[in-house]
Amino acid sequence: MLNIPQLLSTELNLKPFQVQNALALLGEGATIPFIARYRKERTGEMNEVQLRDLADKYNYLTELEERKVVILKAIAEQGKLTDELEKKIQACLQKTELEDLYLPYRPKRRTRATIAREKGLEPLAEFIKSLNVRNGVSVPLDAEAAKYVSQEKGVKNVEEALKGAGDILAEEVAEKAELRAYLREYLLAEGVFVSRIKDDYPEGTTKFEMYRDYQNKVRNIAPHNLLALCRGEKEGILSFAIDFDEDVVLSYLESKEIRTKQRPIRSFYQQMLKDAFNRLMKNSLMTEVISEKKLYADIESIKTFEANLRELLLSAPAGMKPTMAIDPGFRTGCKVSILAETGKFLEYQAIFPHSGSEQRIKAAKILKSLIEKYKIQLIAIGNGTASRETDEFVGEVLKTIDSKPIKVIVNESGASIYSASKLAAQEFPDLDVTVRGAISIGRRLQDPLAELVKIDPKSIGVGQYQHDVDQKLLKKKLDETVESCVNYVGVDLNTASKELLTFVSGITASVANNIVQYRNENGAFKNRKQLLKVSKLGPKAFELAAGFLRIRGGDNPLDNTAVHPESYAVVKAIASDLQVSLTQITEIAAKLKNINLKKYVTDTVGEPTLRDILSELEKPGRDPRAEFKYATFQEGIKEISDLKEGMILEGIVTNVANFGAFVDIGVHQDGLVHISQLADRFVSDPKEIVKVGQVVKVKVMEVNEKLRRIGLSMKAVKQ
Repeated sequence: MLNIPQLLSTELNLKPFQVQNALALLGEGATIPFIARYRKERTGEMNEVQLRDLADKYNYLTELEERKVVILKAIAEQGKLTDELEKKIQACLQKTELEDLYLPYRPKRRTRATIAREKGLEPLAEFIKSLNVRNGVSVPLDAEAAKYVSQEKGVKNVEEALKGAGDILAEEVAEKAELRAYLREYLLAEGVFVSRIKDDYPEGTTKFEMYRDYQNKVRNIAPHNLLALCRGEKEGILSFAIDFDEDVVLSYLESKEIRTKQRPIRSFYQQMLKDAFNRLMKNSLMTEVISEKKLYADIESIKTFEANLRELLLSAPAGMKPTMAIDPGFRTGCKVSILAETGKFLEYQAIFPHSGSEQRIKAAKILKSLIEKYKIQLIAIGNGTASRETDEFVGEVLKTIDSKPIKVIVNESGASIYSASKLAAQEFPDLDVTVRGAISIGRRLQDPLAELVKIDPKSIGVGQYQHDVDQKLLKKKLDETVESCVNYVGVDLNTASKELLTFVSGITASVANNIVQYRNENGAFKNRKQLLKVSKLGPKAFELAAGFLRIRGGDNPLDNTAVHPESYAVVKAIASDLQVSLTQITEIAAKLKNINLKKYVTDTVGEPTLRDILSELEKPGRDPRAEFKYATFQEGIKEISDLKEGMILEGIVTNVANFGAFVDIGVHQDGLVHISQLADRFVSDPKEIVKVGQVVKVKVMEVNEKLRRIGLSMKAVKQ
């Protein structure tokens, strides 16, 4: 059996104690955010990325070991398990290698080799095999094969006997692990992906045009290119395969399998090997290679999705202020929702500013009245249909008001999906879906993280081929990203929705529901200890969750920090030594800088935790997200037809892919800044230059109204 901790220590470049302690904590049910933040001493300050990598690789190796047990038992039951084979199986580090070794013993459907054995041709195959390893007197194959001709067994003639023996030997060759491994690596290293678009699609009629006559080395293909090929094939528009030099493959097989110099045997083996490869190996090996490259492409695509989602979730909040949220529309009007500084829905009105001058004047009066009545500080306008026209209209209204709210066009991706969901129906059972959508737009301006956790990440619009990648892996990684972001920022215990609470370390959906229910029945939490009164929230859940939950204006100022309750005694000791009360400890940042940390080190609290504590005390309750910024779209540029080459415009990055970045410049169609146009230098990864939510300046390079494509550049544009 493998020594998994030792393997992980070597592979991940971690000390044995780090691996052992981290695995022990995970085994005890601790969450990764909790371990990374509050158990730094035990793990040698491993971060979340290291911990997730460790957990993933541990699970992989554990599954591998479990599979070995099943395979060893299956082979042993067949009476075919040798010491050498058992050693090979036990030494496997990859699932592919393990399955290759198991292939000859795996139960299989009735094959040509099976039928040949049923006809009694296995002795003939063994005889031919024996001739292959000696170079003595030539033995005529026909004479030996004639002994196996039998009408009763269905072997009509010598040719059928030799063909059956060849089928048996071909299957043996095709199932040899070492041959499959070598050829798989050959295809990965030297194969070429080739594709063509089907004749049903004339030139210029499909978005897959670049793949009409496409070639790219298997080892070099970019993840987005392979995912595009897979999508094109799935949609029935193109076909693709792996091209390679078959002569090289057959020469390799002959060098490994043919031992004799006897021409008849060599000729027989050459034909058999060609059949073995073309009939039994070629398709399965190509499928395995495509699957391996597809998995790599999936992982890279998901990494990009994770990075984009993280940037979006950690977008700077405009703040919890009185907000007007507008879901724009022409014929159906604009849906206007008013939100309190807590995000609570207050009022709804429908206005029709784009239905003639009379309606526009009426809409302006309503808008002005609502702004003044609720002392609105933020106006969120969805970026869908009629957004620019509505933005212009709101701008006209604001010119008549002395105290001007901040007006922001908000990306409404996923808002319509949320508004029609069961969750939205539970939250606002008496409101129309359009009103719910407007509320979501407003709340995501106030606090993007708190609102976006209610929406399936795949619907937010920041992915790359997200519907083409491994959906189980995608969900796992995106859930981890949301969990990481929520716990990084921290959650206000007295305002958080149950959906947001669900992502807090240690809190399940049922416990989150119980927290909200307790809050509704008993009022706001005054301190973290009250959490222990919540149904099903026991000491373990409290340990995992408490440090990530904030209470503003509660009994203890430390409850509004990331300091864990288990460390309150240390803070109390520091306050005592500084001769200040605990309520003043967050107000004396200057004095804290001169503290001798070693004085407060204990068996459970080391210097890493103490450094974190001091950092929190210096800036208590701070939001780690960036300062709020927003893009200002150029007046008069509302549609793609308004664009002209050479224009310099301001926009906001909506999505980052491996091949570039998409930017919203206010014309209802994002433009693409290709990776080659991101900077005046070579860029290998667009994420080095841009991130989702970033405000950028771009130059219009190309406009194709027919295909609705906009080419942009950030080169030579001062940011």
